[in-house]
Amino acid sequence: MDEPGRERLELSYSRGEGEGREHVRQTVHLCYTLPHYGGKRWWMICPYRSVRAGKLYKPSGGDRFASRQAWRLAYNSQREASRDRAFEKLFRLQKKLGCDPGWEAGLFRPKGMWHRTFERHLDHYWALDAQCAMEMGALLNRLTGSLK
Repeated sequence: MDEPGRERLELSYSRGEGEGREHVRQTVHLCYTLPHYGGKRWWMICPYRSVRAGKLYKPSGGDRFASRQAWRLAYNSQREASRDRAFEKLFRLQKKLGCDPGWEAGLFRPKGMWHRTFERHLDHYWALDAQCAMEMGALLNRLTGSLK
């Protein structure tokens, strides 16, 4: 970073095995912003899309590092069907409380948790359980309707 405005990151790595091994050198340019709390926030510039990125990715099968947009990568929550969201929230709540995940698996109050806090979680659990029942009923109606 001796030359202001010319900051870059040099990546040097090998991909593949044996005879097909390829040595790759990739240059990623850097820029920064000045956050309101002071200091500098460094960003990488995607070599393919020329957009700022906090992280660059090289998915399996990929040959270079690039941004999520360049690789067209989605987060798990973006791939999740809307009918599955209630189930995912229910399973996360069960995991948070140390219970076995699964619809109709139930909850128990972890040792040391306030009763008031557990009651709040329990209310949320029953609301999610009702949503799951509605989603499951709708799915079964679609399945049985298509079988007739």
